[in-house]
Amino acid sequence: MTLNILIIIILSATLPSAVVYYVVTKLSANKTSAEPDVSKETIVLESRAKAREILADAKNQAIRLKAETDEELRKSKSQLASQEKQLAISQSQLEEKEKQLASSTQSAKDIKESLEKKREEIDRLYREQKDKLEQVASLTKAEAREQLLEAVDHDLSKEKGKRIRQLEEELKSVAKLRSKEILLDAMRYDARDYVVEYSTSRVKLEDPEMKGRIIGKEGRNIKLFEELTGVELELDASPGTIIISCFDPIRRQIAKEALEHLLKDGRIQPSRIEDSVADATKNIEKTIQKEGDNLCHKVGVYDIPKDVINTLGRFKYRFSYGQNMTEHTLEVTRIGASLAHELGADVNIVKMGCLLHDIGKVISDEEGSHVDIGVDYLNKHGIPTDVVNCVAEHHEDRPFSSLESALVALADQISGARPGSRSEDYESYVKRMKDLEEAANSFDGVDKAFAVSAGREVRVYVKPDVVDDDSTALLAREIARKIELEQTYPGVVKVTAIRETRVSHTAK
Repeated sequence: MTLNILIIIILSATLPSAVVYYVVTKLSANKTSAEPDVSKETIVLESRAKAREILADAKNQAIRLKAETDEELRKSKSQLASQEKQLAISQSQLEEKEKQLASSTQSAKDIKESLEKKREEIDRLYREQKDKLEQVASLTKAEAREQLLEAVDHDLSKEKGKRIRQLEEELKSVAKLRSKEILLDAMRYDARDYVVEYSTSRVKLEDPEMKGRIIGKEGRNIKLFEELTGVELELDASPGTIIISCFDPIRRQIAKEALEHLLKDGRIQPSRIEDSVADATKNIEKTIQKEGDNLCHKVGVYDIPKDVINTLGRFKYRFSYGQNMTEHTLEVTRIGASLAHELGADVNIVKMGCLLHDIGKVISDEEGSHVDIGVDYLNKHGIPTDVVNCVAEHHEDRPFSSLESALVALADQISGARPGSRSEDYESYVKRMKDLEEAANSFDGVDKAFAVSAGREVRVYVKPDVVDDDSTALLAREIARKIELEQTYPGVVKVTAIRETRVSHTAK
């Protein structure tokens, strides 16, 4: 019976259900009879073989599971042993630190007790010494303290005063030396030879017969040329040379180019004169525009209006005291930028201020000093206020409003004062100053006159009993008119008439 059950279980796991059902039916039908020998049956043999395979697989799986379990158990034991070892080391270190801490605590307690004892000993000695000092000096503690503080204050005051004087002397010495170094470095950036200023230009006359063509019939050619250009031609002043005379350098340059073109062409007549002057004017305008762009590019200033750039281009043909305005502006800008870098000022403002500081000198259709003309011109074109202030203050006509303004003025003075910068000699300078004073003294009612500011101003003191207030204003106007008509001078000359009335009485 047991064998039958085992066979059924094995068959149900391996054979189809129909076969299992057949076997069960057979076994049930023969259960009352004697069990036959089925060991030789094919199905039984297959079932036994299958059972052996299943048992073998189960045994192999059991062996594999046991091996894996043993390996995991071994790893766990190894990790546990390592952790126990690390724990033992940590515990040992902790015990060592506890011992050190206990030793340090004990040492600190000993030191503290020692310090307390010393402190008590010092306090005792201090009280004993204080009592002895009070007995010897017959002073209380407050009185002695007051005297000691007074003595210390007195000594400190002397020491502070002495130290302050030493520091001031050191600072003055260092500042003086440093200022010289800065100025020398700045001046080293640009040192140029001067170019002598002329009010005339010369054109070489190759053929003497051309002189008659220039004059024309009844002088019509030369009159038209002088009318169109605003210059004066001198044909007989120097052999083989035509002298062009004019105080406006641009008009003089236009006349020179136009005359050279006419002489080269040979056809000198009114229509050709008009065309040559017009062409020369256009060429000069282009040159002025190009020179203005080049000047701004060289100094590194770009954000300014186009009209201002064109005005700066006129510097090419303008001279002041023998200095070409373009070269002078480049020199002033380099010096100013160098000083601004050294002193931590705004380099952009200084550059623009140096670039524009003399722009009023090339504006000929306005009256006044070049400073006032330049300030008005820059304000009309929206130049920043900080830059305009630099232009307005570069001759110290008013107090400096910023460090940048002072640096622009200083750079201009360095450029004008360096050796070789200006061509006017001492004798010419003195003569010009004397001529200005003599022109003012030639009027009735003038008490004394002084030329100041390098000839830029004439101060006239009138006799108050001869000239009244209304006549003073008229006198200043007449003196300025006389100087304008009779003398040659750079820039403008300001005439200041001063009338002072003094009344005195004697008390008896």
